[in-house]
Amino acid sequence: MTSKNLSRFGVSMEESLLERFDQLIEEKGYKTRSEAVRDLVREKLVQQKWEQDDQEVAGCLLLFYDHHQRHLMGELTTIQHDYHDAILATTHFHLDHHNCLEMIVVRGNAQEIRTLRDKLLSLKGVKYGELSVSPVSEP
Repeated sequence: MTSKNLSRFGVSMEESLLERFDQLIEEKGYKTRSEAVRDLVREKLVQQKWEQDDQEVAGCLLLFYDHHQRHLMGELTTIQHDYHDAILATTHFHLDHHNCLEMIVVRGNAQEIRTLRDKLLSLKGVKYGELSVSPVSEP
């Protein structure tokens, strides 16, 4: 890429946030702040695209939850059965006496996968969840 293809802009932020960002840059091995900012922007653009598109995606949904929460196990199972066409596999891990991690591998229409995510994450007893997906094919 030549310099005529680059645009420069300034970014203002609190000093403490910049210090933490610089630590992240060092930990990740970036040579410059610009490289790190470009990667963050690309990541957000990919995320936005899949959030808006209805293309086919595949990925993994992680759920952390308290399995002692009343009715949670039944609700998790019911929702997963409702979306059986989009769920390729699930793996359940017992982290301790109360806490579990469930990994759900998914593939399907982006809107359907987002709806599945939202239904599971909104259940009482789910402490944290994250979905990571990518388009199955190039648009």
